[in-house]
Amino acid sequence: MNFPERINNFLGSQPNLHPTAWVAPGATVLGAATLGEEVSVWFHTTIRADINAITVGPRSNIQDGAVIHVADAYGAHIGELVTVGHQAIVHACTVDNEVLVGMGAIIMDGAEIGARSIIGAGALITGGTKIPPGSLVLGSPGKVVRSLSAEEQSSIKVWAERYVTLSRVYLQGSVPGSRDMAK
Repeated sequence: MNFPERINNFLGSQPNLHPTAWVAPGATVLGAATLGEEVSVWFHTTIRADINAITVGPRSNIQDGAVIHVADAYGAHIGELVTVGHQAIVHACTVDNEVLVGMGAIIMDGAEIGARSIIGAGALITGGTKIPPGSLVLGSPGKVVRSLSAEEQSSIKVWAERYVTLSRVYLQGSVPGSRDMAK
């Protein structure tokens, strides 16, 4: 399929949002994007599935100002219980379950992030890089500096679950003005 056909195909799709997913006012989700159960997409975030598909797994959170986008050759897949920090860029890659992507981190085309890993704030994961499960990655370009302890790996899920709890409050309209924001 040529490029204009790809654009029409993916932009012609409506996002598929689970009824328990919450998208903040000012966030954009468009094209062939699928958000799973209790996913939260925070203020000023962009999830743009205009030339390939994006999936965000259950109970993951995409925090303020983050960008998730795709390429011709790669969609973007974010697993379950993933936290994508403020202003991170996740571009045309795969992020496995229970990963923390730190604030301002960038993950490029074709990269694969193994489960229960932490990508440190500001790290740059270059295209095609494969990060093993349970890794701590820091720097630009990102390098595995050590394996995470079992306790550190468990904490990743705890942070994601906190955002599930917080998004439920917003979804229920319990925050002043949030009922108006959800419309």
